[in-house]
Amino acid sequence: ILKDYIQISYDKNDKVYIPVERINTIYKYGDKDSVKPKLNSLNSSSWLKTKNYARSKAKDISKELLRLYQERLKVKSIPYKNYEMEDVFNEEFEYELTKDQNKAIKEITKDLNSEYPMDRLLCGDVGFGKTEVANRAIIKAVLNNKQVMYLCPTTILSKQQYEVIKNRFQNIAVNINLLNRFTSQKETSLIKEKLQKGSIDIVVGTHRLLSDDIKFKDLGLLIVDEEQRFGVKHKEKIKQYKNDVNVLTLSATPIPRTLKMALSGLRDLSIIDTPPVNRYPVQTYVIKENDLIIKDAIYKEMSRNGQIYILYNRISDIYEVRDRINKLVPEARIAVAYGQMNKEELENIMNDFIEYKYDILLCTTIIENGIDISNANTLLVLDADNFGLSQLYQIRGRVGRSNKIAYAYLFYNPNKQLNEIAVKRLQAIKEFTELGSGYKIAMRDLAIRGAGDIFGSDQAGFVDQVGISLYMKLVEDELKRAKGEYIEDEENIEDIPLNISTHIKDSYVSDEDVKIEIHKMINEIDSKTKLEEIRLELQDRFGMVDNDLEIYMYEELFSFVSKKMNITKINVTDRFAEIWLSKEMSSQIKGDRLLVDVLKLSTKFNISYKMEMINFKLFYKGLPKHYIFYLVDLLEIIENNLKD
Repeated sequence: ILKDYIQISYDKNDKVYIPVERINTIYKYGDKDSVKPKLNSLNSSSWLKTKNYARSKAKDISKELLRLYQERLKVKSIPYKNYEMEDVFNEEFEYELTKDQNKAIKEITKDLNSEYPMDRLLCGDVGFGKTEVANRAIIKAVLNNKQVMYLCPTTILSKQQYEVIKNRFQNIAVNINLLNRFTSQKETSLIKEKLQKGSIDIVVGTHRLLSDDIKFKDLGLLIVDEEQRFGVKHKEKIKQYKNDVNVLTLSATPIPRTLKMALSGLRDLSIIDTPPVNRYPVQTYVIKENDLIIKDAIYKEMSRNGQIYILYNRISDIYEVRDRINKLVPEARIAVAYGQMNKEELENIMNDFIEYKYDILLCTTIIENGIDISNANTLLVLDADNFGLSQLYQIRGRVGRSNKIAYAYLFYNPNKQLNEIAVKRLQAIKEFTELGSGYKIAMRDLAIRGAGDIFGSDQAGFVDQVGISLYMKLVEDELKRAKGEYIEDEENIEDIPLNISTHIKDSYVSDEDVKIEIHKMINEIDSKTKLEEIRLELQDRFGMVDNDLEIYMYEELFSFVSKKMNITKINVTDRFAEIWLSKEMSSQIKGDRLLVDVLKLSTKFNISYKMEMINFKLFYKGLPKHYIFYLVDLLEIIENNLKD
């Protein structure tokens, strides 16, 4: 029998071989400086001490997270009612909703109809329809006589979202206002007064809405667009609202801390990763800066009457870059835009670009959030290695927002030696070209970024000692323990003695990293549905799954179900396979139907009862390799015959 093992090296050339069935007990080490971890000797107890110390710190943070969660559960809110007008509003939407949008709307509706305030993170790629999902929540809040605050990180985004919402609600009698730094003093005073009286239903704006002088008559829903773009002070204010107001956070690439809280079950998570019809992935190139390629990319876009973003993040010499581009493409109309400009001038430039008075917008990261210009479909990023992964992904989302194929060129200085993190970052953005990668990017960012960004600087040292993956597992386990859930101790897990091959042939996949990825996928099988999903994915990526690999997948499913069903003993010989159920599980079986269902299987069974324990034996003339399929079927039959 061929089995795959993972070799782990320790100090003093010690080695341990871990069977791949136990791959879920191994965690990838990663910290922000990509420092190699200090290896421990197998004879030393220092690793155990380090891990236990990190566990105690994980306990502290999980207590804090749980405290915040329990505080929220103490607050009761009045459940929203459903109104017929919602159906009318929904039917006015001119596009067909995607499967994920539908699912997210159902989840949000359920939250709003419950007696606890909503705190949901809606993660969806740029242009995948998060705004429409938010609009369905807004109409529900307004019909329940509640006010809505739509919070945006930038002035430009707030204006754009205001126009989108105003247009969407044009047939509904609602009062919508915009409050940002372009709003006059007189208008601001009027908006403040109306909000307090309750005569404004929806207000869209920037962090100005979080000021102490803004008071609502009855705020029922807060929508936060790109929470990670707000400062610490503003995030604290948002947190205060969460105590008794329904909160929906929208993000294309949520910050890892937010994402982890969602994954830990302390915050609800909805994901939209189905692209709308007629959308194409952005063609992404990571290359050394080259004037010929820049010139060619600009001419290519201009030849189809499109517009170009050129991102250069240093204001000090941005006009020198403009002159350089001018020499390369003399006929191009170039506008320059950056955040330190006079607000009227900046708004005029952006509006002129939207109205196609310019071919090229040379700008800083002010385009990172929410500018929606469907005619701009080429993006050139200079010194791309200076940007974070989520930031690059967000910037790239500015193009490809129509049915045209878009192009993104990520340039780096040819004379510069890139560090390992920059290389990883650029490689990752190149890898994640398919639509709907925002969530995956956030997960990758979680591995690349430093622990201090996620858990705060006081926790960073402990995270770096054990690696971020293990630390997060410790936090998750402590959260489950605090909630009273049973956590199996990985060090005491007993392997099920089944003589089944767990080897992935080189002829199927030769790359060892990919083999490890496949083993991890197989290790996560916990149902026939999941098994089928993984089988189809493997088939799609690598070709037909052979009999040995399918048997291995069924063995992992059997292993999971047998632990869940508390099977106390498994005995496999060349003539039979035998499983024993615990006394507790045996007493839950409905015996009258069980025998009939078991005998439906094509194999001969012998069922014996002993000391209130049930023991199943599958007899064969020589045990065939595929006996595992029958064992899985048998466990399914037992599960179906348990008393309710």
